[in-house]
Amino acid sequence: MILPVPRPSPGGGGEAVTCHAAEFATQWVSPSAVVISVHGELDAANSPQLVDYALRHAARVKYVVLDLTGVEFFGIAGFSAAHTMNVHCAREQVSWTLVPSAAVLRLLRICDPDSALPVADRVPRPPSDNGDSGGLLELVPEAG
Repeated sequence: MILPVPRPSPGGGGEAVTCHAAEFATQWVSPSAVVISVHGELDAANSPQLVDYALRHAARVKYVVLDLTGVEFFGIAGFSAAHTMNVHCAREQVSWTLVPSAAVLRLLRICDPDSALPVADRVPRPPSDNGDSGGLLELVPEAG
């Protein structure tokens, strides 16, 4: 698979790539935390590239926020990408949060009715590197 060549992110502090109908951008908020923002459309044409892009960054941090508030179309392949991210982060003990747009939320209601994915209604404040979680959500098994 060929990934687009990264370029400096418009906001600084990271990189951005355009992949089909979506743009992925990285903002490093601390040495152990990254926010990956997506704008545009996530479908079968670019969801595998999003997974590669996100996991490449997740391999170097403790906290990842996947900000999908700029996503206008979210196909089932986008949900599959989020699920892959969830499995990888759980295996590697990386805390992560998904922040959905209205389009993403519509599909999550259908594909994730039990709320297995760590979803937040806004981008959490970044964690500090002194052990403070910064308000990021952490999955806790439900008793029962």
